[in-house]
Amino acid sequence: MTYATDLLYEEVAYLAYHFHWPLDDLLDLEHPERLRFVAQVARLNGG
Repeated sequence: MTYATDLLYEEVAYLAYHFHWPLDDLLDLEHPERLRFVAQVARLNGG
């Protein structure tokens, strides 16, 4: 099973916007780790 491409782009864009990390670094993250970063950024933004 593959992760939905649209959701992957959404997560990567969100993290790239906030962390300014290179695309390769973001894509190298395992899915659970990337989701954890997304959740942390959301919490920091009051979400």
